[in-house]
Amino acid sequence: MSKINVRSPYFVNLSTTNLTSATLEIRIYIGEAETSWQGSPQYTLTSTAINDKINFEIAELIKDYIPAAFNGIYPSQNFSEDDNTTVYVDYRITKTVSGSKGTPVDTLGVRAFYGYGYFEEGANPQLLQGYLQSNTTILKLHDAPIRIPVDNENTNSVAFLYQGQQVYSWLPSIGLKIQDQIVYVSNGVNGADSFEERVELDGGTFEDNACIDEFEDDFELFPVDEVLVSGVEGLTIIKIDNIDECKYTPYKLTFINKFGAYQDIWMFKNSKLAMTTEKDKYKSNILNNGTYATYNAQVRLLSKNANQRLTLNSGYYPESNNEIFRQLFLSDKVWIEYKDKTLAVNIENNNIDYKTSLTDSLINYTIDVSFAFDTINNIR
Repeated sequence: MSKINVRSPYFVNLSTTNLTSATLEIRIYIGEAETSWQGSPQYTLTSTAINDKINFEIAELIKDYIPAAFNGIYPSQNFSEDDNTTVYVDYRITKTVSGSKGTPVDTLGVRAFYGYGYFEEGANPQLLQGYLQSNTTILKLHDAPIRIPVDNENTNSVAFLYQGQQVYSWLPSIGLKIQDQIVYVSNGVNGADSFEERVELDGGTFEDNACIDEFEDDFELFPVDEVLVSGVEGLTIIKIDNIDECKYTPYKLTFINKFGAYQDIWMFKNSKLAMTTEKDKYKSNILNNGTYATYNAQVRLLSKNANQRLTLNSGYYPESNNEIFRQLFLSDKVWIEYKDKTLAVNIENNNIDYKTSLTDSLINYTIDVSFAFDTINNIR
């Protein structure tokens, strides 16, 4: 079964001798894949043939039905319609040949992902693999959980290793629901990226002192330094680097990568918060009986608000992770964990210069993100 990546065009191509026209009905839904045509379509498209051929492009229409609004909780662990990045698509084709309408032909249960292909990957990119990331080295904060997104349909197994010994394994389940298609295999508690957050998530109170810090260092969630993913593409070996950062406050960015999966990337080094204000002004008439008070403003503010932004530094990443920074910059949906909240941000950088160990020695990326909302709440 083909796969639709909705941020790239997906063409349904028809070619029949004496083809006059065709109608394409599209139905988009979540839950379990249908085994027969059900309900009413969201879209009905009709086109006239040119030289016995018709091409329908449907990805842009499907994209509108994938909300992909990350709330800090990964979908396979706590499904919500708002954060899902996949849907099922059924489409029905009815051809008219030599003026005679034919029998409808149904294609059912096509999986659509909020992903994309590169130009070099051609039309209707499939990206069929089990491991839904491009990097085989993952850097994470030492006490943060690791999350490995895999395609349930194209993965055979996942194994977590520490010092050469298997500490956890995962096997795909037979699941027909669309929310079962991307699984985030983890050693963590969902929504908690640190020991403190896990305590609070469980209803406890965290007391910050030296004894607790020592305990925290000794009792992580089960440690992982290597992950093995067996999928249709073969065996992928993923190295996990656990980073201790004592000087700066690390920030976790989560973005939707080219496979349509949520992916975490840690920014370990120095950050700087700034704010830019915007205002609308008008000139007021302050004259009163031929005079005016000097304490009254003639130029007044109709409205004023601001937007805050963060300048983040990645810390030293291996050159092999350049592809991940490319996908981060190409993502149209990015979030940051900031002051215990998951907040939407926009990448403000328009350019990225890929760095190499040959010319740059140590590879650090500086990224500017703006919070995707006004500082003063003006939601009415």
